[in-house]
Amino acid sequence: MFMNYFKTAWRNIVRHKTFAAINIFGLSTGIAACLILFIVIKYELSYNTFLPGYKSIYHVTTATTSASGTDYNPGVPKPLLDALRLEIPQVTTGALTASFGSQVTVLGKDVNSNAGKKFIEDSGVFYADPEFLKVFKYKWLAGSGDLLKDPNVTVLTQAIAEKYFGSWIDAVGQYIKLDNATDLKVVGVIENVPVNTDYPIALITSYITFKNDLIKNEDPMEWGSISSDDQVFLAVEPGQKAQVEAGLAAISKKYIKENSNKQKSFQLQPISEVHYDSRFSNWGNHVTSKATLWTLSLIGIFIVIMACINFINLSTAQAINRSKEIGIRKVLGGRRSSLFWQMMSETGLIVTGSLLIAIALAAACLPFVSHIASIEEPLQLFTPQVLLFVVLLAVIVTVLSGIYPSLILSGFKPIVALKSKITSATIGGISLRRGLVVMQFCISQVLIIGTIVAVTQMKFVNKADLGFNKEAVLVLSTSADSTVLSRQAAMKQEMLTLPAVQHIAYNSDVPSSNNNWSTNFAFDHKPDLDYNVFLKFGDEDYFKTFGMSFAAGKGFAKSDTINEVVINETLAKKLGVSAQDAVGKEIRMGSQQWRPIVGVVKDFKTNSLREDVKPMLIASRNNVYNNIAIKIKSNNLGATKDALQKVWDKHLPEYANTNFFMDENINEFYRQENQLSLLYSIFAGIAIFISCLGLYGLISFMAAQRIKEVGVRKVLGASVANILFLFSKEFTMLIIVAFAIAAPLAWYLMNDWLSSFSYRINIGIGVFVLAAVASLLIAWITVGYKSMRAALSNPVDSLRSE
Repeated sequence: MFMNYFKTAWRNIVRHKTFAAINIFGLSTGIAACLILFIVIKYELSYNTFLPGYKSIYHVTTATTSASGTDYNPGVPKPLLDALRLEIPQVTTGALTASFGSQVTVLGKDVNSNAGKKFIEDSGVFYADPEFLKVFKYKWLAGSGDLLKDPNVTVLTQAIAEKYFGSWIDAVGQYIKLDNATDLKVVGVIENVPVNTDYPIALITSYITFKNDLIKNEDPMEWGSISSDDQVFLAVEPGQKAQVEAGLAAISKKYIKENSNKQKSFQLQPISEVHYDSRFSNWGNHVTSKATLWTLSLIGIFIVIMACINFINLSTAQAINRSKEIGIRKVLGGRRSSLFWQMMSETGLIVTGSLLIAIALAAACLPFVSHIASIEEPLQLFTPQVLLFVVLLAVIVTVLSGIYPSLILSGFKPIVALKSKITSATIGGISLRRGLVVMQFCISQVLIIGTIVAVTQMKFVNKADLGFNKEAVLVLSTSADSTVLSRQAAMKQEMLTLPAVQHIAYNSDVPSSNNNWSTNFAFDHKPDLDYNVFLKFGDEDYFKTFGMSFAAGKGFAKSDTINEVVINETLAKKLGVSAQDAVGKEIRMGSQQWRPIVGVVKDFKTNSLREDVKPMLIASRNNVYNNIAIKIKSNNLGATKDALQKVWDKHLPEYANTNFFMDENINEFYRQENQLSLLYSIFAGIAIFISCLGLYGLISFMAAQRIKEVGVRKVLGASVANILFLFSKEFTMLIIVAFAIAAPLAWYLMNDWLSSFSYRINIGIGVFVLAAVASLLIAWITVGYKSMRAALSNPVDSLRSE
């Protein structure tokens, strides 16, 4: 019996090829889009969940609340972990870590060799306590236990070990050098860390090495200064989270200097939530908000619904043409149930064909999607979860698309069907189809408006005045160790002799970055303020190189250490003084000496445009200069970079040169927004395509049903324009109704998205006019193409056909 259903279904599909093709194209496009979005969302939700016991791993973060709001920092004071171990019994396993980029020189078995290959690890060089590998339980390939308790030792991942030594088996016992300063012995190898992590480990060096070599001059008991580089992770047993949080609150109260206007608290952040919390940066530099994932999920669902709407509209419209077939089947003894399953079989066949095409489309598009979503590993289509989703999606689409048309067709009364008295009104299809068309265009217009707003906002961001010059500024990454410090001046002078080089500044940090280095501070010999000041360090040419302007005073004089300081306008305003009055006052960072303020620089965007300008202090301190910013003439950049490379090789031959342009670095702030904008555009296009397919099918059916009416109207003198208006007016009204529903919904959704930016556009009336006009034009073109053919047909032919 089932075989008969499918044979009959196949014959009906072949008999109505045009409508079947429209349904298959629409469904396959919708299913492919939904499938791709499911795979992307599934991948994003998998971050950090591969770790054994990940539900018990927590990241300790800092929140500083004052009258001006709350600042969030992924870092903590360095002494926090020792206090946790001492005062909270539930904390038995925890690790203090820091992560940087470094140059690695492979020494081999001879620690005194300096002739090995050099590798630049832009990220993934971790310094960690011995318990780090008890919190993050990576599988050991060689070594085990507390190997990180000793200084000058390191553990590599398998891929890095093979990259440095050819075979991970041969890596143990050999030596590498970090930044031409610190010799490390390889004592272990762990499995490769999956790409879907916010902790992209390349190698792990003992934290005591970091403490001895890099921060030996810093106060290990300094609670006021917090760097986002210093992060603490804990393994907390189930049921003990509340006790640990209570202990963190007690520690904050005990060790943080009291201030009635400022409260600093430490919070537990589940490792499984790190990837989605936009309040904090992470070492993977990839934060995806849950709101974004929900948005993509809804887009996928709506696109499938639109494809199902097409199927329902065309199937119910076709019901009139199939009325005699249904009537004959019923007269010959066909039961309603058998007719129902016959129609569902047709739907199942079309959905199956669409599904196969959709899988092929998804497989072809996934590499492109991986690229625009910055996913570094291939997205997998044929996994158990995806295949289960495909089966469920096929069942849902079959039921959604087929059940209503099948009930309608199987419910025809034989006598009415055989007399061809079935009309759209008889089956109640007119109101339904109108409602479904409105729903389709409502979804399309929400996506169109969202696309226009997102694209406009990103154009605004890219053209915004940042308060400094980002164009043609090349930033070279360097080291702040003592051997490099002694060569800074000579290299700078030689670079300045190059014709294309205009200005050069050594610095710890470029003006706009994700660095949240901050400290408590005091002003004008008064007690500490109720908020932190954020820090950047640069030499005397910092302001000139980045084209920054002063509201009062001037830049600081040349100095290797902190002597004079410059603040920004935001800090001056928060201090309650004018820029002019701030100059000459003194400021104290942490527990250091009082320093004079010599200038107030005009506000520049210290982070992305999602955030307000931070209160900023800039000073000189050459032992933290990790960058060389070079303002160059924009013509012949390639030759200029080659010339700079020669100077670099002369003065720092033992260091590899890594660099980036400032404008490209800033663009990374908005990678997710740019990706979302592009995805909006793509899926808005898919939604419009599916809507147009449905419109084309409906207008084709309407033209065939009204062929006699068109002929009569033409004989009575109707023009082509009259016929076009006849077919277009109903759809125009439906689109206007859809727009009336979509506009406020789109405004609410996009206004909520824009609220994440401190600097944003306003959604004006022009956005809605553009979206409405675009929707109408697309609909008119689709309807007009088929209507024109009907309008230009010979009325004699249409009347003779009757």
